[in-house]
Amino acid sequence: MNLNFTHRPHWLPRWLNWPLVIFVAFICMMLFFGDNNYMRINRYKQEINELKAEIKAQQDSTIYYSAKVRELNTDRETLEKIAREKYGMRRTNEEIFLVDE
Repeated sequence: MNLNFTHRPHWLPRWLNWPLVIFVAFICMMLFFGDNNYMRINRYKQEINELKAEIKAQQDSTIYYSAKVRELNTDRETLEKIAREKYGMRRTNEEIFLVDE
């Protein structure tokens, strides 16, 4: 079997040649079927953006809770208020009456 790539079939346009066909096939293969294909890269970019948004939300939450901890460590009245309201703590010799509304 003799493969002669210099002879062009009559149905093939003049501007189209074998190296161009091979090059286009290679590019298509890399874009759609390779390990780093276009669809996978887009999915990874979308996942990165979602993770960045989640990190931003977590940082905002961290800032809020850090301010609360700082407030509890420095402000004695706030600490006492939370201890009384949430945990039902009381001072010695103090009576507390709980009323259900």
